[in-house]
Amino acid sequence: MRDGYVLKVATKNYTGSMIRARRLPGLIMVVIALASLADAQTRRAPVKKPAPRPVAPKTSTPETTCPSRLGMGVRTIRSFCDIPSGRDPAQGVVVTFPPHTGPVTLSFDLHARHTYSEELVTSGKGYARYRAVIGVLSMKGDLIERAAVEGEFRSAKDLFDRIGGGAGPGGVKAVAPVGDEAIYITVPAGIDTVSLLGETLDAITPAGHETVVMPGRPVAIVSNLLVEYKPAPPSRKR
Repeated sequence: MRDGYVLKVATKNYTGSMIRARRLPGLIMVVIALASLADAQTRRAPVKKPAPRPVAPKTSTPETTCPSRLGMGVRTIRSFCDIPSGRDPAQGVVVTFPPHTGPVTLSFDLHARHTYSEELVTSGKGYARYRAVIGVLSMKGDLIERAAVEGEFRSAKDLFDRIGGGAGPGGVKAVAPVGDEAIYITVPAGIDTVSLLGETLDAITPAGHETVVMPGRPVAIVSNLLVEYKPAPPSRKR
């Protein structure tokens, strides 16, 4: 009986050891899985902050200094300005941009400059043809880009508009814009102010053919000045 008891106890111990041995790998796998899960949670990728929204471009009328402002158009209600010839940017049509970042798109309408005469038109001698070239310069005198306009005049129907404030019939001025060329110029970043200056003028008028341009003489007319830009971010307060 004692030997049988010992055998029975030994068998029981052996069986328990076998069961524990079988359970041990499973427990180890559970421990490893829990450790891996904890490590994965510890090494979880940081939450990315949303990217800042891109700044939408803005279009506005820039601040303009016109050396010879002609007046407002009767039909278009635009402000027309003479573009003088010359080399000094301070003497031209000076355009100042709002605070911005990156390049700026400057747009405007360029017109030939015509002096209207009802008498010449009635007599059939009012024909005129113009080709004017201007430059867009930095205030240091560096050429950014050129622009040109061509226009022909035969009758009052060829005028782009009439300018009010004159002594002529209907209270309009004799000087009037002819032709309309839409100009778009990309101004590089870092430039806040540009100047429009006349370069050449080729004109055929009842007075003859003229190609010489004296400094200070107006060669073309500009209107509808606009600037498209990305506003500069607001300054940070301390």
